[in-house]
Amino acid sequence: MTTSLPIRQPCPPGACICEREPLLETPGADLRILSLTRLEEKRLVERLENLQSLSDLERLQRRMYEQLGLRVEIVPGFNEVRTMRGINITLGELPGLCRKTRQSIPAAIRRGLEKRPEIAYELLNANDLLRDA
Repeated sequence: MTTSLPIRQPCPPGACICEREPLLETPGADLRILSLTRLEEKRLVERLENLQSLSDLERLQRRMYEQLGLRVEIVPGFNEVRTMRGINITLGELPGLCRKTRQSIPAAIRRGLEKRPEIAYELLNANDLLRDA
């Protein structure tokens, strides 16, 4: 007997651009992102909001890629970084990724960085922005 992993419920028609149905119909497609159910998304967002260190954030980035195929890039913006809005957080294009999830993951990372600003400073230092400070 084989058990299949639960997959995310479809979004209401016209409300999302996730391309879930074409992804399910494509043979051999990477369906890992569909295993991010709403419950699992809530757990991920909570985990991202409660970051402990830069290495913790990097480990979560690796795990999101390994388990979901989702690339998250976090880099300082081109201009001055005065607030957490100055840090660019981008998600790689991935069919099956819900529109709301595309917004909630970067927002959760920003909230985590606001709670622990020393992580943001480490991130800036890792990108040589604070080398002369």
